[in-house]
Amino acid sequence: MATLRPIAQLGDPVLRHVAEPIYSVQADWVQLLIADLMATLRHSNGVGIAAPQVAVSRRLIIIASHPNNRYPHAPKMAPTPMINPQILQRSAKKLKDWEGCLSIPGIRGLVPRHESVEIAYTDCTGKLQYQHLTGFVARIFQHEFDHLEGKVFLDHVESTSDFMTDQEYLKQFAPQVA
Repeated sequence: MATLRPIAQLGDPVLRHVAEPIYSVQADWVQLLIADLMATLRHSNGVGIAAPQVAVSRRLIIIASHPNNRYPHAPKMAPTPMINPQILQRSAKKLKDWEGCLSIPGIRGLVPRHESVEIAYTDCTGKLQYQHLTGFVARIFQHEFDHLEGKVFLDHVESTSDFMTDQEYLKQFAPQVA
């Protein structure tokens, strides 16, 4: 049975460590961690989560883009666990867009990210997968991958004027309901 796990907040040392690889994808603890991350992500209404965000310094992320109040224009995709993900290639072109993080509540930053990435990862059955990600989903992947490298989105913001509160972001960018 999946358990909701507390989300590590900025300042917790686990968020600044490089995560360790997972060697046995089928191990019970790995499958349980995937289930717990999925439940925690659903509960938080986020679009991605990394194992370090629940204080487990292992190379596991889940990407789950869907429209929500934090990202109303996000494309819909099935939640995808990615074990030991790698970036194989990055586009030369970067785009800036606003990001937030479950581990840094209440703040948004304007972050430059590669427009697209070629990635590889092991799925929850142990099969190696390759994907080409673009746009918002590529942004989510890069954000979550950073967590595995001990980085957070604040590390990429180019200017202190590129921050705003979630409340102001929603006021400026969320669709207006008539």
